[in-house]
This record gives sequence, structure tokens and C-alpha cells, in this order.
Amino acid sequence: MTAPHGRAALAIEELTDEQYGQVVRPGDAEYDAARTVYVGDVDRRPAVILRPRNAEQVARVVTLARETGTELAVRGGGHSGAGHGVCEGGIVLDLHHLKGLEIDVEARTAWAEAGISAGEYTAAAAEHGLATGFGDSTMVGVAGITLGGGIGFLSRKYGMTIDDLLAAEIVTADGELLSVDERHHPDLFWAIRGGGGNFGVVTRLKLRLHEVDGVYGGIMVLPVTPEILEDFIAEAEAAPEELTTIVNVWTAPPFPFIPAEQHGKPIILAVMCYAGPAEDGEKVIGRFRAIAPPLADMVRAIPYPAMFGPADPSAHPISAVRNIFIDRVDRATAETILDRTAASDAITAGVQLRVLGGAIARVADDATAYPHRQSRIMAHLTAVYADLADADRYEAWVEEFMTAIRQSDTGSYVNFVVRADEEDVREALYPGATGERLARIKAEYDPANLFRSNHNIVPATSG
Repeated sequence: MTAPHGRAALAIEELTDEQYGQVVRPGDAEYDAARTVYVGDVDRRPAVILRPRNAEQVARVVTLARETGTELAVRGGGHSGAGHGVCEGGIVLDLHHLKGLEIDVEARTAWAEAGISAGEYTAAAAEHGLATGFGDSTMVGVAGITLGGGIGFLSRKYGMTIDDLLAAEIVTADGELLSVDERHHPDLFWAIRGGGGNFGVVTRLKLRLHEVDGVYGGIMVLPVTPEILEDFIAEAEAAPEELTTIVNVWTAPPFPFIPAEQHGKPIILAVMCYAGPAEDGEKVIGRFRAIAPPLADMVRAIPYPAMFGPADPSAHPISAVRNIFIDRVDRATAETILDRTAASDAITAGVQLRVLGGAIARVADDATAYPHRQSRIMAHLTAVYADLADADRYEAWVEEFMTAIRQSDTGSYVNFVVRADEEDVREALYPGATGERLARIKAEYDPANLFRSNHNIVPATSG
């Protein structure tokens, strides 16, 4: 590969497994699978995929990209909605082989290597009656979801994943491996708790574990009217912090547990997790059951890992997506949501509403690089479709939907954002003092912006 002026060339044929762990080149049997990410509309062909087996080899990959001026993408679980884990014509640093996990049951902590998935971590911790809250999918990489914040089934009770991040090891743009925590490189430790992959390659994370021996949770499906939706969200906001709800207002997919006559019609498909005694959870969930007779009710006492649905590695959906925070779901907002959802002809269309607050909101806005602590409800709008030729139509639908329900909160959650230009990063993801501080830290640790395959924080300039 030809190098930029003054740089060494990237000689793909000279790269060895001994240096980099595993080298996957175009034409190799593993290449197509290794370059495929979760989202179905990303089809990029990197010059090479490097899969290091330890932090030293990670540092070599970073140094190689820097010295050759080659674009670098870092892949954990490959679950980024923006497809950030793969690049066109550059180097993919794939953390596939970094799967180590050390659980200290007595101290309630775990050291996890960055290639382990949330599902693998959760299953191992559950053997000890312990858990760290990640998201709601087993397939996401632990490092990626953590660096962006981490909002999931335990967030209202225990906070975001970054609130359980105690330390990390990170390879910076100069190829140095740093150990960071509240006392060592505190600015960098602050930045990686919400600032994403802008500051280096995290190779290991030390995470706090909580005693979660089981939960009262699962899926509840309800018919939906504006009144039912308004009441459901009101109950979710009023519920004890032990309850986290993810309320999907969708055109019903053909799931076997949904009555056939409801398929294609708007419904509420709520995923509910009460992290406390089952008898208390049953009382709380009873308030939701009283709103309307459920079409399906699978909420019960279960082991925590059972909260996560079965993973399908072969699924690569094509979607039009927007993510915002809203202040409330009143009657007018509920009516708009149902009208817009019913009007779409997408395979599945609608909005996911996550009631926030609780432990998330008790952390100061400036304590981490996640600046949306007081946001009340996350609204994630989606239209899943089959033909890329229809992209403009569904993008217009989801944009209009977002505009119709936007209220006073102008923020977005970085892990769920698909497209963000420099203005979006500065105003919606990291507004005000958060963005300014992140830009200064970026200038210190990555002044040449090597780590830019992300929702990019531009390094501050001396001016």
C-alpha cells in the first residue's frame, strides 16, 4: 500500500502472526466474516485485519497505523450501529482474541479483556450470583458499550456501566500502555467514561460487580392506545429504582408469542427487569398488568442471564435510526408515536422508550464524560427494511418522526447514534464543558487524531 508523503508504506505481505497475533488478509478464508459487522448496510474492505493476542501486540498495531499513516478502526464486538469496527482500505484492529476474565468474588470486582462479549461476561459472573450492568444484548463487546456509557437492565438501580468502571489499561496513540484510574491519569480515566474510543485502545477493564442472584423480569406484550402508552410510561417513571423498563412501541413482528391477528399492528413490547426480591417485583409488575390485559406475559422470577434474548450472529439488519432524549410521554406525544408507527410500511417500525433516572441521575453531570445524567427518557426510533434502494424513504420517515416528538432535551446517547457530524458531536453528544474538556484531553493523548473511526472528538488547538 502506498504511504502518505513522508511515511513508511504498509507492506501487508510482511506482517506476521508472531508480530501481530493473527493476520487476516483479503483472500484469506476468514476475511469476509472478519470484516462483517452487525449492521447490514456496511460493506467495507480493509487492507488487513490484525487480531492481537495481548496488549504488546495491540501497541504494535497502533504503532504500525501511526507510522504508515493508515486509517485505523478498532473492533470489539462489531456491534456499533455506525459500523465503526471496520474501515475501507485501512487496518482493522480486532480484539477477537482478548477474552480473559478474572473474577474476584470476595472483592466484587472483575478484570475483563476487551474482546469478551457482554454475554460471556454476564454468564461467568452469574455463576457467583454477581453481575455488572451492560446493555440488553449478549453480542456487544464489553469495552465498546462501557466506553460510550452503558445503559441496560440494571441502570436505574446501579447506574451506568461507566459508574462501575474502576480502572482500565489503554494503549494510546504513541503506542504506550497506560494504567488509568481515579489517581493515575485521572483526566484520561474521566474521558474514557463516556467519550468512546477517541483516546486509545482499551485492552482491559476493571469493573465492579453487584450481588444479583436473580431478577423478576421478562417480556410483556400489551395492546396499545395513546392512553395505554401514557399510563405505561407513567408507571415506569413512578416505579422503584429496582425496575428498569425498555418499552418498544413497534409494528408487531411475527413472533410466536404474539397473537397472529396483531402482527404488523402497533403494540407495546416491554422488556422489564426488577432487580430485587421476586415477591416485591410481582407487586410492582402487577401495576402494569392492570393497565390492560396483556397479549403475552413472560415476566417471572428468572436468573439474570435469562433477561437476554437468544443471539443470532447471522442477523445483519438494515435500519434507519435516530436517537434522542425526551422529557415526557404525554397524551399528545403518545398519539404522535402511534400515528407515525402505524403509517410506516417498514418490516418493523417504531420507537424504543427507555425510562432513565434513578442511580443514573444521582451522578454529577461532570463526574464522567457522559453529560446527560438528568435526561428522563431515551427515544430510539427505528425503521427496519430490506432494500437499500428504499433508504431515502425510510430515512425521511425516521427524521420526520424524530422532529415530531422532539422536546426540550437536545441530547443523544453516543452508543445508539448512527450518524454524527462535528456539530452533532459538539452539541448533541458532548455539549458545553464536557465537549471542551474532551477536546483538550484528545489533544494531549491523540493530537493527530489517529483514533477517528468513531463519533469523533476533534483535538483542541492551541488557538
